[in-house]
Amino acid sequence: MFNKILIANRGEIACRVIETAHKMGIRCVAVYSEADANSRHVKMADEAFLIGPAPSKDSYLKYETIIDVAKKSGAQAIHPGYGFLSENALFAQACADNDIVFIGPPIGAIEAMGSKSAAKIIMEKANVPLVPGYHGDNQDPEFLKAESAKIGYPQLLKAAYGGGGKGMRIVENEKEFDDALASAKREAINGFGNDKMLIERYLTKPRHVEIQVFCDQHGNGVYLAERDCSVQRRHQKVIEEAPAPGLPTEIRIAMGEAAVRAAQAIDYEGAGTVEFLYDVDGSFYFMEMNTRLQVEHPVTEMITGQDLVEWQLQIASGESLPIAQQDVTVNGHAFEVRIYAEDPDNDFLPATGHLHYLRQPEQNSHVRVDTGVRENDEVSTFYDPMIAKLIVWDENRERALQRMLRALDDYRIAGVTTNLAFLASLLEHKSFQAADLDTNFITKHNDTLFTPNHTDQKQSLALAALYQLLKQANDNAIFAESSSDPYSPWHAFTGWKVNEAQQFTVKLTDKTGETHVVSAERVENANTMTLLMTLSGTTFTVSGALNNDELVASIDGHKITVTVADFENKLTVFNNKDVSTFAKDVPVDYANAELEQGGGLTAPMNGTLVDVMVSAGDKVTADQNLIIMEAMKMEYTIKAPKDGVVKEVFFAPGALVADGAELLAIEYEEE
Repeated sequence: MFNKILIANRGEIACRVIETAHKMGIRCVAVYSEADANSRHVKMADEAFLIGPAPSKDSYLKYETIIDVAKKSGAQAIHPGYGFLSENALFAQACADNDIVFIGPPIGAIEAMGSKSAAKIIMEKANVPLVPGYHGDNQDPEFLKAESAKIGYPQLLKAAYGGGGKGMRIVENEKEFDDALASAKREAINGFGNDKMLIERYLTKPRHVEIQVFCDQHGNGVYLAERDCSVQRRHQKVIEEAPAPGLPTEIRIAMGEAAVRAAQAIDYEGAGTVEFLYDVDGSFYFMEMNTRLQVEHPVTEMITGQDLVEWQLQIASGESLPIAQQDVTVNGHAFEVRIYAEDPDNDFLPATGHLHYLRQPEQNSHVRVDTGVRENDEVSTFYDPMIAKLIVWDENRERALQRMLRALDDYRIAGVTTNLAFLASLLEHKSFQAADLDTNFITKHNDTLFTPNHTDQKQSLALAALYQLLKQANDNAIFAESSSDPYSPWHAFTGWKVNEAQQFTVKLTDKTGETHVVSAERVENANTMTLLMTLSGTTFTVSGALNNDELVASIDGHKITVTVADFENKLTVFNNKDVSTFAKDVPVDYANAELEQGGGLTAPMNGTLVDVMVSAGDKVTADQNLIIMEAMKMEYTIKAPKDGVVKEVFFAPGALVADGAELLAIEYEEE
């Protein structure tokens, strides 16, 4: 077994590998970019080396530099995590050339599965079922369009060397083909350095079911149950669960055996995932094989009781698989959700900012949090916006679902927009609870998942106002204790006036930009701060006590305990699933902080301009593509809201622009 390894990655997966390696007594070397100098994975490692500037192409993708660090540090092996260099055959070869063990499959296996089109040919020979499509080398756009017509619509364009949902487009008809192909190719070349595409028939109601496989260097192979990853957005997984609900035993066995055949067909070693599309008629089709550990591997660990990173390290050091197929057991049910800095209500645009407030649910045998961030860390544009993975386990699906919903209630983040509320909406949806799943789940239930929240804000406003008054009273008391005259009436926070009621006014601005005035009158002779609070014509009797960020309140006799994050002139009230943020005293124009398509043509996020498709003087029509931006590995197209003429273009392709920057000016035609 190794005594020192290097982790060629960052964030959550680097931390995950370090935890298991340390448990096994293995020392860990971290690498980091300038942006990650103070990151969690750097602090956890035994030693760490700077490898370059923030952009991944200048740091985490520079495998020559990483090889040099491994040699300098004396690391015997490199764990690539997932993403970055994890499926890079050149990197695996460089490891071999320098007598460093690559903790992953052989180079030939990476190359075989690195091209989705070549993988299809291998799988066909191994008698693994395939979706109808085109996987050839001819990439002439007209030829591809002709092949598409033969396959039939709808169909899926996929980057042959892609992954993670990048370089993929659903094409509904021939009219959409040209733009979809150009966009998918552009995203593929930017993300993977290769724009080769393949085409597949798009199944209208498939489930995404994948099999975790492991093979050792001695010819042994096993599959560790299956995962259902059907709930996706932009072809990226949102919720994963294991085992797949409602999967017949005979299908589970057939799929598992096909997955092992697929792995053994390429002389596989280590951890791999064979992904299938499972159709409503019970048939299943090979989609791709990921030659690495998957983001969602924890759900498999939770139901099998195995540490898959430990398995990786054992196999890479030459040991045999710890158990045989007949010894694999499945216990209970597990869910994993990916907590992202993104705005589900704004087309899932990635968000940036600082994690000013971060509270995670308590971890135990039922609840697990895999993360690479801490409070006050920054979510930047340079890397994937995933904050953490939240994993739960219980004896069955229903109980595990309840565990997850409670854990989401206990996960509190302020300072950056997240998908926490959206995840809760997904899990509470009656179709999800009934396990009526397919890869179009979010699109199909769009109207109910994205229904505008019309919750009455009065309770949250009352709680925020009470917090602010209690906080000010506490601050005054602390100041009084340290002053030369602690009993001076000028330190008191009572709202006292001669011959007048003790009154306070609190102004709070919600995310729509509306300012609410809360009037409060202190009840006479009350031992605690008890107020008659008036808001929009409604009066409440409110009292409470404050303990750091925990507010214990009573509103008209209804006792409630909430958490309040107080930072940068903002208050965020966490009341189970109801999370409300207000600006204190100074109105903040939240309404214009993010792009609304059809409004001003400004950048919806920090990012890079991939393409500027118009020039000054050009006539444009409504919905015409104008600018393509990229941030956090995703493309976003800015369209003309209506007919007009471009007056000025402020940035050229390649420019890095800030959120809210004006990109171009258009003079619109008269209505």
